[in-house]
Amino acid sequence: MRAGFTACVRGIAALACAGALLRAQEGATSLPTVTVYSQSVANQSPAGTFAMPVSALRYEPLVDIEPRNMAEAQADVTIRGDTFENTGLQLGALSVFDPQTGHYLMELPVAPAMLGAPEALTGAGHAIETMNSTGGAVAYGWRPISGAGFSTGSVGNDGLAREEVYQGWSGAGDGHLAADADWSHAAGNGTVPFGDFHFDRADARAEWVTPGSRTDLFAGYQASFFGWPDLYTPFNSDETENLQTVLLDFNNREDLGGGEYFEGGAFYRRNKDDYAFDRFAPVGAVHPYQHTTWEYGAGLGGRAEIGGVALNYHAEETSDSLRSTSLAYGPYHSRTLGKVVLVPEESWASVGGAVTLRAGAAYDDSDRAGGVLSPVAELARTWTSGELRRIYASYSATTEMPSYTALDSSPTSGLFLGNPNLGRQTSRDAEVGVSGSIGGWTGQGAAFYRRDDNLVDWTYTTGVFGRSASPVDIGTEGLELVARRSWSQWSVVLGYTALAKSADYLGAPVTASFYALNYARQRLTAALLLRLTPAVELRLDNVARAQEADSLRTAGGNDAITSSVGLDWRPQGLRGMEFSAQVDNLWDSAFQSVPGVPASRRQLSFGATYGW
Repeated sequence: MRAGFTACVRGIAALACAGALLRAQEGATSLPTVTVYSQSVANQSPAGTFAMPVSALRYEPLVDIEPRNMAEAQADVTIRGDTFENTGLQLGALSVFDPQTGHYLMELPVAPAMLGAPEALTGAGHAIETMNSTGGAVAYGWRPISGAGFSTGSVGNDGLAREEVYQGWSGAGDGHLAADADWSHAAGNGTVPFGDFHFDRADARAEWVTPGSRTDLFAGYQASFFGWPDLYTPFNSDETENLQTVLLDFNNREDLGGGEYFEGGAFYRRNKDDYAFDRFAPVGAVHPYQHTTWEYGAGLGGRAEIGGVALNYHAEETSDSLRSTSLAYGPYHSRTLGKVVLVPEESWASVGGAVTLRAGAAYDDSDRAGGVLSPVAELARTWTSGELRRIYASYSATTEMPSYTALDSSPTSGLFLGNPNLGRQTSRDAEVGVSGSIGGWTGQGAAFYRRDDNLVDWTYTTGVFGRSASPVDIGTEGLELVARRSWSQWSVVLGYTALAKSADYLGAPVTASFYALNYARQRLTAALLLRLTPAVELRLDNVARAQEADSLRTAGGNDAITSSVGLDWRPQGLRGMEFSAQVDNLWDSAFQSVPGVPASRRQLSFGATYGW
């Protein structure tokens, strides 16, 4: 094991010993429920800005991110070694994606206090529940509204200042109305020259609650401006992004008992993007990269018992369109996508548990490509008690249409060279997995093989200016493990992922890959929560990686350890108050998550939160 992993393992062991010494203490405290966004990470919010849905993914064991500037500025989300364009996002019953490029997948103007913990969907679950993604998807459900609220503010190095106010209100009775709203602002000079940013978010939700059902109506707006040197290009240019995103969402979920449920909804998303390759271009000069995308979607899904057989079903349709100053090539600038999934499920009682078989198919269609029928199958054995709780084997296939940037950029000139001949991408996944508990630990593991055909990668070729959208066939072998345990005074979540790839690029020769072959061959995560006293908690998130070598990476090497540490103090005499200090990128790592893009450096902040 490489030196970086050795150092990380030693550090984790030392922290575990420290936690064991603290177990004799009593009266531990915890954060208010409204501020806990994920049980898989220790630090719920970043040091550098207000929390966004992507914040909880920074150290998520089953999800990897590749940030430009901080993760909340722009982060590519990957699952099981896929690329940012192949990862999906599920919000309630609906697949929300970025039709322009995939880089803006997480431009989601929703306060995390309104959402449940993120879940990584893979294998058969991914094939059944999502549309237009092939590697996996991050799924969020709407969190029930309570009467809680909080106000928080912090300051930090490099001119950082941020504020957020959240308030929920809930009625009473079997049928009642609830509502919540959030306002957030953050700005700073950035951790590198010309890495300045300012973010604003305003969102609100109304909810109607009855026994067994919830209906949510949401509206949100977010404006994000940020700069970064070599943000997308390796030409020593100070670049900027200016984004405005609007999201309207309606979602209804009915829990019908016995594992049956229905969920359906509709959404509208508009994303405006003004990208400047040279932020110092003369005042009044027209930025040549301005894009607006519109999405309209509706869908439903659930599980129903019909004649003694369970039926898993899902159906979605989304229409999107593009208006752009530079993506003026390619065969089309609007499209409609649809998917229907029907997967019957049968269970048989077995000693101490049951055997369950799910087998069916998904049909993907579009007005821009022919329809595709894909199989979905999973065989599982479960136990109601004992150390071993579930083992399974599954096979599934998914498909995806290319983004507008890949399809409609000029194929002969410019910073980004498109390919008008790109077609539907297909992926086939076979895996086996297990979950259970032993010695107070709970855990899960999976081994998988995924075959991607005609996957779109962005590549560099010697002698060619800019980067090119290139189709590639890739085989990915992987192993992922997650284990967790809690004691009275400390908790730990450990994750490990190993990946190996083989690639066959179709067409022109490729010198290096920016995305498809930029992956962690080994990745270890460790989240630790130490309750030092009844009023003080120490929170640590760590990730160590051995990254596949890439000739485009210019700093930080291919192995890296990054950590975030937070110290929270809740004085007993000031009910509802919490004071915090937090450091992101504790070791000031220069590792380039995206090859050629400078890393965000160490960020320190001090803050106070009042919750009620």
